[in-house]
Amino acid sequence: MYNSFFGFTCKPFQLTPDPEFLFMSRVHKRALTYLNYGVADNSGFILITGEIGTGKTTIIRSLIKKIPQEIKIARINNTKVSSTQLISMINEEFGIYAAGDDKTRMLSKLTDFLIGQYAQGGRSMIIIDEAQNLSPTLLEEIRLLSNLETDKSKLLQIILLGQPELNAILSRPELEQLRQRIAVSTHVSPLGREETEAYILHRLRVAGNEHAVTFQQGAMDEVYGFSKGTPRLINIACDFLLLSAFADGVKTIDAALVKEITGDLVMNSPIAKISPVKEEPLSSEAYEAVKMRLSAIQDRLRNIEVAISELQRRSDNVYQAELLVQEKSNEMKKKEEDLMHKEHVLRKKQDYLIKREDNIKNFFEQHLKGVLSIKI
Repeated sequence: MYNSFFGFTCKPFQLTPDPEFLFMSRVHKRALTYLNYGVADNSGFILITGEIGTGKTTIIRSLIKKIPQEIKIARINNTKVSSTQLISMINEEFGIYAAGDDKTRMLSKLTDFLIGQYAQGGRSMIIIDEAQNLSPTLLEEIRLLSNLETDKSKLLQIILLGQPELNAILSRPELEQLRQRIAVSTHVSPLGREETEAYILHRLRVAGNEHAVTFQQGAMDEVYGFSKGTPRLINIACDFLLLSAFADGVKTIDAALVKEITGDLVMNSPIAKISPVKEEPLSSEAYEAVKMRLSAIQDRLRNIEVAISELQRRSDNVYQAELLVQEKSNEMKKKEEDLMHKEHVLRKKQDYLIKREDNIKNFFEQHLKGVLSIKI
């Protein structure tokens, strides 16, 4: 809506995890460095944790964009599943046909796939997002998947992404073996005050116009106070700020406007809408009613999370398809260049043959003239 007004080529504060907008803060640079090292070293397990909205998914997408073609990736986003469902999802991501197979058969096919990849000089990787939702039993099964290895190399690399509570789950005694296999681990924390300002200017620059809007004194402080340096909250606040500035036809944002917008965001949150009540003891009937309502809400939240995870999976599939199309396009371009080069070589050969033919023709004509002149 406001892109043309501010001179943007795209929305600077969209909520989708676009790697083109990745801001290399100190913690994000460290996380990406650790990931690149872990992938290059073929470390068995890599652990990335961080609060909601700190940019874990964006970092992973940036990593995926640069991963060599010989590494096959299975991306798992829906983690509230059974053991059988998890193996089925992994097989599906790897392109292994498993319809109607039981768990034993699916594991056998997965093992054959991993061995086949290694035999062809390739590698396999599983990336599991929202891993804090996995039960200890499922985490242990994932560890068992990594047991397949040669004397010098692992056949499967696993990256776990999750919120900080994943560390608490991994600290359980029954997961000691998995914990010992984590070769690379890092935590993505929120941005500091100065990094928040640099982050905002970075996204404006990537969107096409770093000077599209001027933040007056105190405005950046208010944005940081609202977001506490969490990139997703920064995006939400700045998107509304740009929309408000566009509606007013101005290109300046002051502290008062930030207070007004962020205040509206807080007041419109579900938590702010809960009216205070007197603390009175609940009757058993009321307690059961509240308990049932909470259970229903939790069920709805779980269904929403599953739907979001499915949308994320489809988005990732589309992203992978785009990369594949780009790769095929590059291959076609390379083939076209090769054909043009061959055509150029053939033309040179053709010109050479024509010239040679003319030389031979001239030679015989001169020779024939010489023979005729002798006879005469």
